[in-house]
Amino acid sequence: QVQLLESGGGSVQSGGSLRLSCAASGSTYNTYCMGWFRLAPGKEREGVATIVRDGSTRYADPVKGRFTISQDNAKNTLHLQMTSLKPEDTAMYYCVADGRDFPCREWTWFDFGSVGQGTQVTVSS
Repeated sequence: QVQLLESGGGSVQSGGSLRLSCAASGSTYNTYCMGWFRLAPGKEREGVATIVRDGSTRYADPVKGRFTISQDNAKNTLHLQMTSLKPEDTAMYYCVADGRDFPCREWTWFDFGSVGQGTQVTVSS
């Protein structure tokens, strides 16, 4: 299993930007597929973006064109650049990772072998 530590969350006004980071340690070979999920009060957990080691990315429709996922394989770090933030982006954001490719294809939360503690993002109107 790999340990994931998120950082970069905070409070911003609508239209602002934030950059989330996720540092992976331990069994980093289990990071073939990485991504971000989020959980907002009263809502179900949803996938935000994922990336596999070959660089292929996938985004949820609500964040397309506003969020960019990237990874630094040399530093075992995942990033999520968020721009044009909206109040509906307010949520706890969780970094996820797995050594297999199907979690990135299926986007089911429980398929990921490693999950971080989360970082809070709050967007005010």
